Amino acid sequence: MTEIIKKKNNLNEKITGKITTPMKILRFMASAVLKKYKPRVIAVTGSVGKTSSKDAIFAVLNGRFRARKSEKNYNNEIGAPLTIVGAESGGKSLFKWGVVFLKWLGLIIFPVKYPEILILEMGTDRLGDLKYLTDFIKPNIAVLTEVSSSHLEYFKSIEAILKEKSTIIRALDEKGLAIVNADNPRIAKLKDNSRQNGIVAEIFSFGFSETADARAMDVFLNCCEKDMPGGLSFKLNYKGTTMPMRLNNILARHNIYAALAGVSVGIGLGMNLVEIGANLENFSLPAGRMNLIKGIKNSFIIDDTYNSSLVSASSALEVLRALKQNRKIAVLGDMLELGAHTKSDHRMLAKKFLEIEGDIFFAVGKRMKFAAEELKKRRFSGEIYEFSNPAEAGKKLQEILRAGDAILVKGSQAIRMEKIVEEIMAEPQKAEKLLCRQNAEWKKKEWKEV
Repeated sequence: MTEIIKKKNNLNEKITGKITTPMKILRFMASAVLKKYKPRVIAVTGSVGKTSSKDAIFAVLNGRFRARKSEKNYNNEIGAPLTIVGAESGGKSLFKWGVVFLKWLGLIIFPVKYPEILILEMGTDRLGDLKYLTDFIKPNIAVLTEVSSSHLEYFKSIEAILKEKSTIIRALDEKGLAIVNADNPRIAKLKDNSRQNGIVAEIFSFGFSETADARAMDVFLNCCEKDMPGGLSFKLNYKGTTMPMRLNNILARHNIYAALAGVSVGIGLGMNLVEIGANLENFSLPAGRMNLIKGIKNSFIIDDTYNSSLVSASSALEVLRALKQNRKIAVLGDMLELGAHTKSDHRMLAKKFLEIEGDIFFAVGKRMKFAAEELKKRRFSGEIYEFSNPAEAGKKLQEILRAGDAILVKGSQAIRMEKIVEEIMAEPQKAEKLLCRQNAEWKKKEWKEV
């Protein structure tokens, strides 16, 4: 067990090719638990949308079934076995790894009320990661959310990424169910040519296209309630039956894919659409990912502070555009790791802000100043504020807010834009529950300019 501490303190770290002793130990422990309790396993993978889909599936199933989902970033060869055991990583502590072992031993020796269903997020950024996991974690249902250019650093092509991601589908037997995104042409071909792709399980699809088995249509933003938008509504079509669905806490259209993944799993497990819809109504995304939070002075916040890129920030601004509030305020922090595209991407984001007809622009960080410069160059008539750190931005934002203001807060992880949300949220005592990066390790880090 000490080797686990030495070799695998960071659950995000990937082991390339080599099966280490710690991996063998955890694989043995997980296999023993699976053999004894025989839970149904739902495996979720994809280039994007894994976590939100996993959470939507849990929202649908929890209550009807005893279900457990992967927490934190437990989606690899260390995290997945720990989820099966129901334990947290021991980190650098030999004592804590001893506790993990004792918990596992208790599961094996004594009969316990183990989950009926495990919802396991499975990440991959190198060829063979998913093959390793599915060799000892045999899924009953596999969900493939999306395939895109993420991880191209480690794969030669998107086709290679698809081949790796679809490993969880090929791991299903004839009684299994594969759930896939119908709107991605590459994934759709898996269904059309399943046998040629080594797939023997039934394939069920979801999306907005007419070919989807579970299809979303007529998406709209609900009218505001007490100065807060009421989330999204859409019509679900399944086998000719149309049912209204409401997602009270979801604002972005692309997040409906996660809800559809949940719907599809529920259908696959025999649940009716009424029950599925009721369970999804209050589904929320993980902290810092397009969440609605009540702000001071009867304003409201779109908290998208988990991370940022040009694509995701542009999508978030589109949500801000759709709102009918008094003023649209964008509080945007630096987008990092852009290399040669740093200036151009920040300037493009400014153009997007002009396109959505925003009213006030907050630039946080030295890179977002390029966006502020672009706005000035294009004679933006609204207010522009520039700050080097989130603390200063949060104080100014408190001063200028009015009732009914809609505030989008977003930035790359290291910019710590969640600190701004904490400054202006109506109930700061709920920060630990609602905001990202609230654990002790993050809290003790002082803000540093990057």
